[in-house]
Amino acid sequence: MAGAEADGQYQFTGFKKYFNSYTLTGRRNYVLATYGSIALLILYFKLKPKKSAVTAK
Repeated sequence: MAGAEADGQYQFTGFKKYFNSYTLTGRRNYVLATYGSIALLILYFKLKPKKSAVTAK
């Protein structure tokens, strides 16, 4: 079967070992990184202190 041969066909090292488009694990890591960055952006803008538009004199 082609599936069994495809697992050993790609030998990645370093960054490409965890983030690649050839394996399910690599694709999953891209998705998790994307969702994580979106969540961090949302948290940043929700928790950022609000600036007061009116200044008292």
